Amino acid sequence: MATDIVFNNNTAQHRYEATVDGRLAGFAEYNLLTDAIMFTHTEVLPENEGKGIGSAIARHVLDDARAQKRHVIPVCQFIAGYIRKHPDYVDLVRDDIRRAFKI
Repeated sequence: MATDIVFNNNTAQHRYEATVDGRLAGFAEYNLLTDAIMFTHTEVLPENEGKGIGSAIARHVLDDARAQKRHVIPVCQFIAGYIRKHPDYVDLVRDDIRRAFKI
């Protein structure tokens, strides 16, 4: 797993960015809604795959959504899959949305 991941919410580009050693390692794109955040795409750059960065991004963005008291709409299959594997985040997804994404 990557050791020193730094996260930044790049609001201008609507994405959370993960950097390692000052270089972009991955990101999660989102759209803000009134009381929810819709995650649309998560990507880890090829040279950083297999280092746990995708999971670290998912954990960070979901924790941040919780801190902001926002519901999550996991359009991104990676985020949806992460929530399925980590049931402590299921409460962030409304019941009607859970059905749509099989959570």
